Amino acid sequence: MIAPDSLHIAVVGYGYWGSKHVRVLSSKPEVAVTVVETNELLLAEARATYPSVHGATSLVQVLSEVDAVVVATPPASHAAIALEALRAGKHVLVEKPLATSSHEAELLIRTAATNHVHLMVGHTFEYNAAVWKLKQLIDSGELGDVHYLHTARLGLGRYQSDCNVIWDLAPHDISIISYLLDETPHTVGVWAQRYIGQDHADVAYLRMDFSETNTQAFVHVSWLDPRRVRQVTVVGERKMAVYDDTSDERIRVYDVGVDVFPANRLNGPHAMPVSYRTGDIVSPYIPFTEPLSVQAGHFIECIRTGSRPNTPGERGLDVVRVLEATDRADGHHAVVGSPRQAGVHVAGLGGEVAV
Repeated sequence: MIAPDSLHIAVVGYGYWGSKHVRVLSSKPEVAVTVVETNELLLAEARATYPSVHGATSLVQVLSEVDAVVVATPPASHAAIALEALRAGKHVLVEKPLATSSHEAELLIRTAATNHVHLMVGHTFEYNAAVWKLKQLIDSGELGDVHYLHTARLGLGRYQSDCNVIWDLAPHDISIISYLLDETPHTVGVWAQRYIGQDHADVAYLRMDFSETNTQAFVHVSWLDPRRVRQVTVVGERKMAVYDDTSDERIRVYDVGVDVFPANRLNGPHAMPVSYRTGDIVSPYIPFTEPLSVQAGHFIECIRTGSRPNTPGERGLDVVRVLEATDRADGHHAVVGSPRQAGVHVAGLGGEVAV
């Protein structure tokens, strides 16, 4: 029995991410959860693990009964499922990526606006206290001007059948970096390689250039690495910081750097043109709450209050545009529009494409 004042949320898909959403939402007393899953074995597992949840094999069976929908299916199905829910007047949270094309993402945004409901994208790391701290360090000027950022999201396994490693893993890092810099990239260089199987690249490097902050970011993603790595490094002119999501010390701030000597101060032809600064390494205390739970709480708050999500559909579109352009960055020219900035370029192997 669902309490009259409860929010009723359907989670579509009970795979890796769907099961996490069900766990988090079912722990909130003000939420009633229905799992929508076509696989009867997975549906039975959900019911056995969470006895309070309801179950259905299709969204249409429960669409009239729910207030909101969480889409946690494979990316290719995100747009169709979200569109069905939005047209029915339901608030929707879509796991990353929001869609598999900018056209689909734009349609979802328009449909949400037309039906006066929220469309939110699951950029979970934008609800991570360690990422918030990293942004605080950048915005406060403690690190100085940011020279560059580097991220690594590596592991062995979790190969996907419907997308390459960039579409699978890089949305996290693209959203983190653009959140930290308050800017979407101006240019992106791509190197991607397939080592296993016949379909999708499993190792990739991206280089993103940000024109407003005059900063570069480098993203390394891999399904084929012996270590599980989740790191973001920010190299500033004054200090440097590393966010390691696998460490107990999630943020470390390094008081290190390099100073350049003026040419007239160099003594001799072999004198070093720089000096190195080394100081303390500080790990600030960061109270930890599971980001997925914070994100879910924010989604619920937006539904109840009508406030705009921190990661609305437009944020998802920004990331999809970059992902979409990486597919085209392979030695030829193509044009992809941008909602914020026309003429964004994506550089590929042997050429450039414009985003």
